[in-house]
Amino acid sequence: MTTPTFNAGTGRRKTAVARVRLTPGEGEIVVNGRSLAEHFGAAIDEADVRMPFRVTGTEGRYNAMVKVEGGGVSGQAGAIRHGIARALLELDPETHRLALRQAGLLTRDPRMKERKKYGLKRARKAPQYTKR
Repeated sequence: MTTPTFNAGTGRRKTAVARVRLTPGEGEIVVNGRSLAEHFGAAIDEADVRMPFRVTGTEGRYNAMVKVEGGGVSGQAGAIRHGIARALLELDPETHRLALRQAGLLTRDPRMKERKKYGLKRARKAPQYTKR
């Protein structure tokens, strides 16, 4: 059986799910067949997505092929960051785990949108109270 030529990681944030594959390369990130700048435009800070590489000192050594679906811009960016961190951990657990853990990149962000309740306008906003 042959060993895979990539390391994979799944990242999640809000309702977005990102499947990340790391391959040796020049540090290029491709999201859904487009570059990072094409996919997100100026909506997110590119350095925020590349943070796992910076923390582990592996900038410019791996290409990331990402398939991301669901959520919005910030949810997808967070999911990609989480997926890259998990893939780097699979690559070399002994050296990368402490740095990624201290930077808070291995913990999935549990915050989700709260559901709307009946009788309210949104999750917590109530209609205006009238006394008479």
